[in-house]
Amino acid sequence: MPFFVLLSSGLSAFKTRCAQGLSVRSLRWYSGWILFAYVLLHLLNHATGLVSLSAAETMRIWVHSLWRSTAGTLLLYGALVLHAALALVAVAQRRTWRMPLAEAVRLAFGLMLPLLMSGHIVATRWASANFGVINSYERIVAALWTPWSASIQTALLIVAWVHGCMGLHFAFRARRGWQHYQPILLSAAVLLPVLASLGVLAMGREMDAANTVALPASAAAAQSARWMKWGLRWGWCLLLGLALIGPWLLRHWRQRTTQAQRIQVHYPERVVAVPVGYSILEASRAHGIAHLSLCGGRARCSTCRVRVRSVNGFLPEASADERRTLDRVRASADVRLACQLRPQSDVYVTPLFNSTTAKAHAHDSIEQEVVVFFIDLRQWSALSDQQWPTDLSWLLSGYFSIVGAAIQDSGGIANQFIGDSVMAIFGHDTELPTAAQQALKAAARIEQQMDEWSETLMAKFGQRLNFGIGIHAGNVLLGQVGFDKTTTFTAVGEVVNTTSRLQDHSKIAQVRLVVSAKVAELAGIDHLLGYAQAVQLRGRSQALQVYSVAHPSALYQL
Repeated sequence: MPFFVLLSSGLSAFKTRCAQGLSVRSLRWYSGWILFAYVLLHLLNHATGLVSLSAAETMRIWVHSLWRSTAGTLLLYGALVLHAALALVAVAQRRTWRMPLAEAVRLAFGLMLPLLMSGHIVATRWASANFGVINSYERIVAALWTPWSASIQTALLIVAWVHGCMGLHFAFRARRGWQHYQPILLSAAVLLPVLASLGVLAMGREMDAANTVALPASAAAAQSARWMKWGLRWGWCLLLGLALIGPWLLRHWRQRTTQAQRIQVHYPERVVAVPVGYSILEASRAHGIAHLSLCGGRARCSTCRVRVRSVNGFLPEASADERRTLDRVRASADVRLACQLRPQSDVYVTPLFNSTTAKAHAHDSIEQEVVVFFIDLRQWSALSDQQWPTDLSWLLSGYFSIVGAAIQDSGGIANQFIGDSVMAIFGHDTELPTAAQQALKAAARIEQQMDEWSETLMAKFGQRLNFGIGIHAGNVLLGQVGFDKTTTFTAVGEVVNTTSRLQDHSKIAQVRLVVSAKVAELAGIDHLLGYAQAVQLRGRSQALQVYSVAHPSALYQL
């Protein structure tokens, strides 16, 4: 199950990115996925050695046929070159090396990988293609049966696996599925390399017991492999050195030949001077200014965003990655991502996220798809003008009791009671189709019980209470929001605002329920509702397909 959750998340993200167009972030992400799959299959192949040498050899033939096909070769080596090139570009763009420890470990392991992988690539693929060396497990295990080779391969295994697992964790750590299965995933991440090492050891003992001797490569092949291996390693060191030193030398030369050296970044508390080319996030880190950035500066979140104003009125255009994230949160024109903005002149910036409380709450939050439910009373203002506050308090208590009980009995959480409105969340611990059915059943229960209660109100106050409900589904961030000890569990996201607008639209439609087509389809009742209507809601750029339901209780027999 954890594997399928991970695969589903990856495929969903891939479809979204393809629809939006590939960017630098997307290329880094999917090239990393290919390399992770390569490492995963190799570890599984080594672990098969615990069964037998022949079982591991059978799987090796299948794995090699996959990666050594034309498509596999293009995917694997294209991903390797692309991932390494993007890493060098990222290094060249850095202006400060101050960063969180986890981010530093991931970066260091990523830069170590080409050094460690060069020997593996040369000894397997290159030797096979140029000298006809057969990469059987007898030869692989024999090659590893020396302290030096075993140490290098163990280091490669640990570095590649940890780097890949950290990348996945940083990308998915806010999602409910990842957090739910995290103990299982962590156990698998620790256990798999151990099983792979034990598999190699078991194959070595089996070869030793059978007196199996692997034929060594020819002297010419061994000598050529050594030259190629060290050539690749020194080549990578040279490229990495250029990425590290080259930009610094270029900046130093420009400072000596031009007058445009440094800019001032005005924070609310202080002013700092940094060289041209620093991002706002790098400026904050370089001067010890607390600045939240949960994704590590890759434009995968908006927690580093700042309100910015340039002294001369000019700011560089946002990249595709930055623009996509800003559009996702509907940021205003004066808001930018601190990790992406590299100003060319003096700027005034104000971070929009608190670096301590926001970070603490973010680690307790999960991102997932849920069904959001809003209900609001009708004619409440008119009733408030006519009744005493004590009577109104009794009315609200009765109304909240009916709504809260109906939501709870249906499987939801009534998390906010504001004025005469109630917000509820369905799907925090269930699948989305079930959550949609639960929300609609809650609406049906509320209508049934409110109609019965209204008869009592008519007798006591001479007026019935009516209501409107909006239901929608989508991706939100679930967590605690508030200040100090006064916090509440709630959902944050565009779907919450849209659901509130659907509830408002029920007044215009003069119905008790407006439900989005997505929720109706998830619940399997769209065929009962006729044709959906495209409604333009306030605050949305595109119309939303909805169904207007006069009586929710007609949908379910309770």
